[in-house]
Amino acid sequence: MFYDGNVSAERKEEKKQSKYAIDVENLRVRYETSSEVVMAVNGIDLQLKRGVTLGIVGETGAGKTTSMLSLMNLIETPPGVVEADHIYVNGTDVQRLSAAELCRIRGNEIAMIFQDPMTSLNPVMKVGEQISESIMLHGRVSKKDAMERAARMLEIVGISPSRASEYPHQFSGGMRQRVGIAIALACKPEILIADEPTTALDVTIQAQVLKLMKQLKTEYGTSMILITHDLGVVARMCDEVAVMYAGRIVEQGTLKQIFNETLHPYTEGLFNSLPNIHNRVASLKPIPGLMPDPANLPQGCAFAKRCPYAAQACYAEQPARKTYEDGHSVWCTAYRDAEFHIKRKG
Repeated sequence: MFYDGNVSAERKEEKKQSKYAIDVENLRVRYETSSEVVMAVNGIDLQLKRGVTLGIVGETGAGKTTSMLSLMNLIETPPGVVEADHIYVNGTDVQRLSAAELCRIRGNEIAMIFQDPMTSLNPVMKVGEQISESIMLHGRVSKKDAMERAARMLEIVGISPSRASEYPHQFSGGMRQRVGIAIALACKPEILIADEPTTALDVTIQAQVLKLMKQLKTEYGTSMILITHDLGVVARMCDEVAVMYAGRIVEQGTLKQIFNETLHPYTEGLFNSLPNIHNRVASLKPIPGLMPDPANLPQGCAFAKRCPYAAQACYAEQPARKTYEDGHSVWCTAYRDAEFHIKRKG
């Protein structure tokens, strides 16, 4: 069903020795303009285990998409500036790769389903050619074979193969999203980053796409990062979850830990803002206030002004990471108080 791609013996050995599919340490991304500096990502550590699906959740503007674009070196410079102690993809530091080397791993070893299909597709290329282009780039196949595989990929994502000769503007928004998914999956990538992959899709096609992504993981051990606002999709798809706020990870753990043993006040607020299916007349509990301006971040915790548990120290210093024995991590100044967790759960 999927094309396997050619991987050199040296790269196979690198991947074999690498514990993580993705390993990022102290990632920072800022956008520098003549009028201001926007601090989009502010020092995150992220490890994606092989064969695991990691969900990244948070409000719009939290830095989720920017973080993932950085992994593939897709941040436009200038104005973007990307810095990190290291960014390893399959054991290789992508910061050290040339443009040609990056092209060889994009789409083959790591691929991304982009959030906006209209801007990620080439408006003057037929959709079948856009899918086959990736297949031909990473494998020794004829144009005819590549187009046949492209037609099969369209069928897999619920589009008639006969539409391979059409242009993106001839498709609806949801169908363009499916074309983007077909491009990302065409070469059976070892690592898949999906940025809101089901946002523009109806419920039936959402189920098909999620089933396809699960199949990819089950059959090929694909490692995935799923960016989404939909906690229902997270519950269905993810093994681990990272919660982001104002360019930082504020809580990280397994799916069970995040959903059932919530630690950070922001994560608590996300769950409290969901409708209660058991009490349909209950009022929603939105998180008060707005996320701070990334061009003018506060000195202390960025969530302090919206947090019902904030203490004076929260406004003065950045929260340090606290990790429990089960690996559940939280970045919250209040957790210096050993009784804080018990008090909130009691």
